[in-house]
Amino acid sequence: MKEFELIKHFFTKQAVKRKDVVLGIGDDCAVLSPIENQNIVVTTDTLVAGVHFPFDTSPRAIGHKAVAVNLSDIAAMGAKPSWLSLAITLPNIDEAWLIEFCEGVFELCEFYNVELIGGDTTQGPLSITITAQGLTPEGSYLSRSGAKSGDWLYVTGELGDAALALQQITGKVDIEPQFIDIIKNKLDYPKPRVLAGQTLREYASSAIDLSDGLIADLGHICQASNVGANIVLDALPLSNIMRDSLLTDDAITLALSGGDDYELLFTVNEDNKVGMETAMSHAGTPVTCIGQLNASQTISTTLNNKPVPINTAGFEHFSE
Repeated sequence: MKEFELIKHFFTKQAVKRKDVVLGIGDDCAVLSPIENQNIVVTTDTLVAGVHFPFDTSPRAIGHKAVAVNLSDIAAMGAKPSWLSLAITLPNIDEAWLIEFCEGVFELCEFYNVELIGGDTTQGPLSITITAQGLTPEGSYLSRSGAKSGDWLYVTGELGDAALALQQITGKVDIEPQFIDIIKNKLDYPKPRVLAGQTLREYASSAIDLSDGLIADLGHICQASNVGANIVLDALPLSNIMRDSLLTDDAITLALSGGDDYELLFTVNEDNKVGMETAMSHAGTPVTCIGQLNASQTISTTLNNKPVPINTAGFEHFSE
C-alpha cells in the first residue's frame, strides 16, 4: 500500500462531516468557511513513541491521546474544537495497527464533532503530530496572561493518577491489581475538559491545561501574568488510589510534577468564585480551590498552614 492509498483507505472514513469544511482531505490544502465574528484558535502537539507513551501502548490509546492532548489545549482557551490535521510517521504499514489507531482518533472526533481535514504520512520512527483548530466568540478567549494578584487558583478533576500509572508500568511502585486498569486508563485515555473550558470563558481570568505538571504549568501562568502563587498542598485533589498507594509526600510530589493529567488549571477573582463554582457544578465538572495568587512572582507551598519547600519540577523536554 502506497502513501495516498493509505490516506484514502484509513483516514477518509470518518463519520464527522462539518458544514464549515468546504474541501477536506484529498487536495493540497483544506478549505474552511469559519463563522463570522469568531476567532480561530490553533494548537499543535507531537507525541513520540517512548517519550509521550510507552512503546507497547495500544494503537487505539495512541490515537485517542494524540487527539485528546490537542483538544485539551483548545479547552484551555475556552474554545470549541472544530478541525484537525494529522501528520503521522510510521515504521511500516501495519493495517491492523492503523485500523485500531483510527478508531481511537475518530471516536474522540465524533464525540466532539471535530473533522479530520488533512495531514501527511511519512516513514520513520513512530510519531504523531496533530494541529487542531477551534472557534470562540470574537475577543472572548482564555489565556495565560490575565491573572491578577488575589485571584483564586483552581483545578478540575484529580491530579497524579496518570503519573502513578507510568510509575507502575516502569516498576517504580507497586499498585493493587484491582486499581491498575483504572489508573492506566487515566494515562492512555485522558478526557479533555472541553465543556469546562467553554464554561470558564465567562468566569476565569487565566487558564492552562496540565500536561507537564502543576508546578511547571502554574509557572507559565505566573510568568505570563507577572504574579506569584501559593499552593495549599492539603487541598490538592488526590484520588483514593493515590492516597492508598503512596505515602503522602510521594503522592503530593506526583500531583505537583507528574504531568499527563490534562486537567484545567485556572484562576478566578473573588467576585466570580460563586458563579464559577455554580456553573461548573451544572456542567458536571468537579473543581477544587488549591491556593491563591500574590504579587511575589514566585511559587510557594504550604502544608498544615506552614511553609514547606518545593523539591520538585515538571517535565522538561530538553532538561540537562
